Parts: sequence; structure tokens; C-alpha cells
Amino acid sequence: MNQDEQILPYIESPADVRMLDARHLRQLAEEVRRHIIDTVSETGGHLAPNLGTVELTLALHSIFESPWDRIVWDVGHQSYTHKLITGRREEFSTLRQSGGLSGFPKRNESPHDPYETGHSSTSVAAALGMAIASDRRGEDREVVAVIGDGALTGGLAYEGLNNAGDMGVDLTVVLNDNSMSIAPNVGAMSRYLTRLRTEPAYHRLRDDVENLVNSIPRVGRPVVDSMKRVKGGLKYLLIPGIIFEQWGFTYLGPVDGHDIEATMEVLQKARDMEGPVLVHAVTVKGRGFEPAEKEPDKFHGLGTFNAETGARPSSSSVKYTGVFGDELVRLAEDDDRILAITAAMPDGTGLDGFASRFPGRFFDVGIAEQAAVTLAAGMAVEGMRPVVAVYSTFLQRAYDQVVHDVAHQDLNVVFAIDRAGLVGADGDTHQGSLDVAYLRHVPNMTVMAPADENELRHMLTTAVRCEGPAAVRYPRGTGWGTSMQGPVRTIPVGKGELLRSGDDAGIVAFGHPVRAAERAGEKLAAEGIESAVVNARFAKPLDESLILSVAERVPVLVTVEEGTICGGFGSAVLELLSENLSRGSMPQVCRLGLPDDFIEHGDQEDQRAHYRLDTAGIYGAVKDCVKTGL
Repeated sequence: MNQDEQILPYIESPADVRMLDARHLRQLAEEVRRHIIDTVSETGGHLAPNLGTVELTLALHSIFESPWDRIVWDVGHQSYTHKLITGRREEFSTLRQSGGLSGFPKRNESPHDPYETGHSSTSVAAALGMAIASDRRGEDREVVAVIGDGALTGGLAYEGLNNAGDMGVDLTVVLNDNSMSIAPNVGAMSRYLTRLRTEPAYHRLRDDVENLVNSIPRVGRPVVDSMKRVKGGLKYLLIPGIIFEQWGFTYLGPVDGHDIEATMEVLQKARDMEGPVLVHAVTVKGRGFEPAEKEPDKFHGLGTFNAETGARPSSSSVKYTGVFGDELVRLAEDDDRILAITAAMPDGTGLDGFASRFPGRFFDVGIAEQAAVTLAAGMAVEGMRPVVAVYSTFLQRAYDQVVHDVAHQDLNVVFAIDRAGLVGADGDTHQGSLDVAYLRHVPNMTVMAPADENELRHMLTTAVRCEGPAAVRYPRGTGWGTSMQGPVRTIPVGKGELLRSGDDAGIVAFGHPVRAAERAGEKLAAEGIESAVVNARFAKPLDESLILSVAERVPVLVTVEEGTICGGFGSAVLELLSENLSRGSMPQVCRLGLPDDFIEHGDQEDQRAHYRLDTAGIYGAVKDCVKTGL
């Protein structure tokens, strides 16, 4: 290989990486970093977390022999280097595109992806399960979990560590410590890791303290017992990683995760040891790309950008997330009971403005949705009006807290559910398709969705003033371009809106598809098919009188929702009709929505068209139903 020749084009598997010396590994790291920047600038994706794990990934694959050895990437948005060196380089340009590579580990993509991760904090427990299974089969297999310090704010990570340390199974946990999740990390563990990172003298104490306590003379039982207590106290105060040691792990580090040779040396030690080992690797999120290093939260996950400057295309479009954030600030100006909670995503949920305006009323709990919901319950018990801003897919992790801590006590907690419905390129682990189905059967819960960005303002006001728990779901991305002028009002709970009258068919739409349904109604009318169009507004409680009045006079009723049809809004309408209409007066019902499946990544608008949730799709579905008499 010539000195100026590129290495990356010759890397087909981790076995090729293991053949490289330190100098060529460093060259490969720079080539990989440049390739990631160039590709993500065109496809969008998770940039900063992947730039921070380039050298760490190469070190891992130099020591562990994937796919025989298992490497589990927590969250998975740090696995782009892993994808590039495990036979997917030529497909990398299809990242997050329809039919292309996923932005997260996928078992059906490669045998080097042993476990699928898109949500946080799962790696340690999953890797522990894999290690136990390998032990039972008598396999000499290494299992590694790579978890960021952001994911270490999630409770499931601690449950995994607790069990792994107690069981004593051979397991390596690599803590990728970059002081960030999506936003800067919060909490006591973050402060503890900062101390380990930033106090060099603290690191050197390990050997000195161990030598000291081991040299204590053993003279007499009382003295021995006292010396043991002193030994334990000194270790607790002075030895780096003592928390992990107390859990039963051997702690190694901190090591510079960008120093490939040093990281390989520590990983080799971990591989050679018996029992659970925790390797503490310190990295820089966004490493090697100055804009991402300066603003790692802004470059965590993003769309297209300039690969040289980091500049991103400007957009004047109004986004639902921004509307929510602005409206919540306005409401909080007039009501000091309003508090805002997020799980490590102040920017992603639109709460950064609220945090700046009301720092004492904003709470970031880290990647801990369960804690966020129960924290809100405690606030509500004392008369506050907490608003939990969370992505639909992440609220799933706090389902029990929604039921037990909030709904069971009928508390005034608002769930602002962002990314509800199709999310596009983030794919199957992030689609917000299930929230209506898993919320509408919860007693005391109100579930609503706006037809457009302006109605979101009214719904947020309604939710904050609502008695009992209330959820407002709204989609990712831009609105319909609706005027934001006019006063904000409270919508009567459980009251929908008749947008068009008609006796040939009825369209009852919920949330973002409402405006598409309204336009479909106009197209149908131009062809002589007069369709009633209803903006349902609420999935629970339904506007029963409005929906029944339409259903009683049309032969065909089409429900439309950007969520699963299994137990979703359309199911609620069917239940209403079956309970209130006789067989002779029941219209034929066609439900449009998302299927009983996990929906892969792709363009958001293409997905809406595919599932007939855009104007053309709704128009065609109604026309087909009318023709066939479904």
C-alpha cells in the first residue's frame, strides 16, 4: 500500500482492520471521519455522535472479533463507523433513504449488528443476556456493550449494571463519555464522570491507595476490622471508578478514546480479565469537524448541510415544534403554575426558549422518561401545571408512569407529544404510530390532535386548562402554512368541527390528515361526490353526536389518522358506531391509517402518500369506497 493511497476502499470487514498497524489505523480514522461528514451532509443523519466514536470503533474492532464477539451499540446513533467497516461502505450513500441503510443497527443488514437499538439505555441489559446465553452454550465469546454517558442517565442502564455486577458474568461495558446526550448531560452521575475526566491526580491515586491499604499490618481482630473499614473508606474517597467497583465491575480508565493505541491497550486488558469490566473512554462529540465540536447539540441529528462550513439551509416554514415552544412561553407568562419537563431534549422538543425565559421552571431529567412523568405527577399533586414534552416513541418508555402515577390519580399533567405519526428518515424505532392506541384506553385521559399549526396553539391552551391528564399529539416537521393570526381560544373538550356537509360519503379525520381530507372533499365535490368532512379534534372523548349525525346519513364513512389502525382513532369510531347504530343504519367503514407493522425509514411525504394519508390518497380511497359500496 502506497503512503498516499486510501485505506477505506480496501476495508471489507473488521478482519481487514485488524491487519493494520497504528499508523494506518490513524489514517483510516481520518478517512472514515471525512466520509461520514461528506455523506451525512447529503443524506442528513446523526453527525456529532458518530464523529466522536471513530477511533473508539476502530479500536474495538481491532481487539474484538465481530461477528463472533458481540458488540452492542447503545442508542445506535454512534454506529456509522461500525457500518462502514462491516461491509456496508458501498451502500453508505443510501443512509436513511427509502430502501437504503438504516441510521441505526439492524439485524437484517449485517451479522455484525447482533442487536437493534434506537432507544436509549438498553445495551447493558441486552449484552448481559447475550453473555449469559453464550455461557450456557459453552461458547468462548466476548460480549461488549458500548454506552454513552447520556444513556447512562436512563434507569435501565443502572438495572443492567446492577445485575451484571452481581452475576459476575464476563462482560465488557465501554462507557463512551463525551459529556453529552443530545443536549449537555445533567445529574449527579454526569458530575461524577466529570471529576474522573478532569482530575489527573485523582487517577494516579489508585495504585498508591491499593498499596497503602494492602500494607496495613494484621495485628488483632479489632485492629484488623478497623483497618478494613479504613481501607474501604479510603478506596471510596480516592479510587477512580469506585461506584462501578462497588457494583462488581473492574474499572479501567479513563482513557483517551481518540488515542487508538491507548484504547486498544485498555480494551485488550478488559478482554483478558474475568468477570464484568467497565472501560471508561473519554471522547469529544463532533470530533474533527469544528462546527460540530462547537455546537454538538445542533449537529447531533440534522438534515443536509455544507460539508466544509457546516452551514445549513435556512427555512422560513413554521414547524409544529416551534409553535408549541412559543405558545408554552406565552401561556407561562400568564400562569406561574406552568412548569416544563424534558428528557434530555430541550431543543428537540422546542423547550429551549422556555428554559431561557424561565430557567427556574424548566427541568431536564436526562434520558429518563419514567422519572419525567412521575416528577410531573409530584408537581401536579401540589397544584402545579406541569407540561411533559416528549417524542411519541419515547413516551412508550414511561407507559406505566402515565397509567399509575398520573391517570390513576387524575392529575393535571399535560403530555406534549412531538413526532406523533410518521417521522421519515429516523425509521422504525422512532415512528410515532402507537400513542393514540396506548393512550386512549387509559382512564381519565384526554387525547387530542390539531388539524394544523394554528389549532395547536388552541389545543395547548385547552390542555393546560383541562382538568385531569391531557395529551396533545402533533407531527414532525412543518405545518400547512395556516395563518397564525387571531386570539387563542379554549376548545370545548370532546367537540369536533364539521368542515363540509355532504350525503354521499363521510370523512372523519384526526390530526395532521384533516387538511388533506378537506382538500380531498373539494376534489370529490368537483366530481359530484358530496362528502361530509369532520375535524374530529379528539380521539378521547369523541364528539359522539357529530360523528353519529354524519354516519347516520352516509352510506360510506372513511376514518383517517396518522397512527396505527390497531386500536387507534378509527377503532374508536367503529366502537361508537357499533354501540349506537342498528345494523340497517350502519354505514360501511373504511379506515385509513398506519398498518400493524414497524415502518421503515424513508421520506415523510412519500410515506404519507404510500399509506394514502395525503390528499390524493384520501380522495382515491373515498372514491373507491363509494364505487364499490364497501
